[in-house]
Amino acid sequence: MTGIISLEGLQFHAFHGVYPHERESGNWFEVDVSVETDFSKGAAEDELEGTVNYETIFQIVKAEMQLPSKLLETVAEKIVNDILTQLPTTLSVRLKISKLNPPIGGKCTKASVQLEKRR
Repeated sequence: MTGIISLEGLQFHAFHGVYPHERESGNWFEVDVSVETDFSKGAAEDELEGTVNYETIFQIVKAEMQLPSKLLETVAEKIVNDILTQLPTTLSVRLKISKLNPPIGGKCTKASVQLEKRR
C-alpha cells in the first residue's frame, strides 16, 4: 500500500535570493513537501520503522533552508535529492517553495517553485 506523507506550511527565515539585500537581511519562505512511500508495514504494525518519519523530512528541509542559495530552483533540487538519498523507501517527492512578499517592484504575496521527482 503506497501513500503520501505531507508537511504543509513549513516556514523559515532564510537568505535565498539573487539580490545582495536578500542575502543580507533574508526573507520568509514557505515549504510544502509530500513524500510517496509504502507505509503498509507501519500501518499494520503501528510502528514508525514501517514508514517515513515526517520529523526526518522536516530536518532535511530545515538543513537546506539554512544554506543560502541564489535560486529557489537550487534549493528545491537539493532538498528533493536529499530526501531521496536519506529516505530509501521514498518512491517520489513533490516540493513547493514559496518566497513570501518577493522583491519584484510590485505587490505579490509569494513567488513559488515546484519540483517533483520519482526514484
